[in-house]
Amino acid sequence: MAIKEGKVKYAWITTPNTKFQPTYTINLEIPEEEYNEYKSKGFPTKQDEDGFYMIIRRKVDGPNGMKRSAPRLFDVDKNEVDVQIGNGSTVRAQFNPYTGENQYGNYAGFDLQAIQIVDLIAGRSQDGDELLSGGEEF
Repeated sequence: MAIKEGKVKYAWITTPNTKFQPTYTINLEIPEEEYNEYKSKGFPTKQDEDGFYMIIRRKVDGPNGMKRSAPRLFDVDKNEVDVQIGNGSTVRAQFNPYTGENQYGNYAGFDLQAIQIVDLIAGRSQDGDELLSGGEEF
């Protein structure tokens, strides 16, 4: 198990990203040297105009029909919360690095276990949330 603090981009913690295979995920900003090390070892990484990132995921669907639960999400005081994490938020991510080999070759990844929010930048709301919480009239 490892814990790393950094700024996040594209956080899908309370609900999975379903664009492809349902997955809980964050891109955690890391220094360029660390990015190069992870990339050279085959771990999932990404570079864009804003920086260097390690991609930490938890797939919803496991072997033999198993369903994985969402990673636990905590505030700075370690109380469980249910909030959307916006880009630029600072978090502490708990994850398990893994490596292996199968018929397609070697693979590596980071299994997302939990997130502690250090500095929250509010994320997008779910469709209809404003109506349910008494938001603006239209």
